[in-house]
Formats: sequence, C-alpha cells, structure tokens
Amino acid sequence: FPPGDTAVREVLEETGIKSEFKSILSIRQQHEHPGAFGKSDMYIICRMEPSSFQISFCQHECLRCEWMDLEELARTENATPITSNVARLLLFGYREGFDRIDITMREFPAVYTGLFYKLYHRELPESYRNMT
Repeated sequence: FPPGDTAVREVLEETGIKSEFKSILSIRQQHEHPGAFGKSDMYIICRMEPSSFQISFCQHECLRCEWMDLEELARTENATPITSNVARLLLFGYREGFDRIDITMREFPAVYTGLFYKLYHRELPESYRNMT
C-alpha cells in the first residue's frame, strides 16, 4: 500500500482519529535492526491533518494516546530522538512553510489503462509543473 493510504488507515485503527495524508516528512532507515530479525527496517513519517479529534485508541497496540503541544514535545527529555526531531521539523514547517520540508504525492496515470501510480517528491514550482 502507498505510505499515505497506510498512514490514514493506521491512524484510524490505532487512535480512532480520522485524518488526511498531507506529506511525507522523513524516512528513517536502519540495516540489520535487531528488532526486525536482523533485516532492514524502514520507518516513514507522514504529516497528517485530523478531521476528528476524539481519541479512542486500540489498547492492543497502544499503551497511551494523547494530543501534545509541539513546543513541549520538541523540548522534552522524555521523547525519543526521532520524536523530538520530528516535532522540531513540524515547528519549522508551521513557522517557515511546509513547502520547505514536505515530500508531497501526486497521482499519475500508469501505462496500463485505468491504473495509476503515486509519485512522492518535493513540490516543483508552478512554472515547472505547467511546462509544455
């Protein structure tokens, strides 16, 4: 499944929050990860926009689930390095514009009739998007 579709589904299943995929913020990759049976591990971090806010989390997959302030999350010593870095990335996006950090998705028709593919990349300036 495409990362954006998967993120929307997983957020709903695990938190009860309906959301819309906005972009990929970052990708973490590790090789020979012990928690992944010595295989490569890829973790895709997506920026989502919620359309519901009432949390109803899956107790089989989550111990706790709550909304948090990004400033606090970026500064806390209790967060993992990936969490505090993503919080700082989001703060930068809110302040300076997500166009500076987002990896967006565009859907294009595939060579096979009726099928489409999703291409993820930094957004091009409009003058390049509309070149003929």
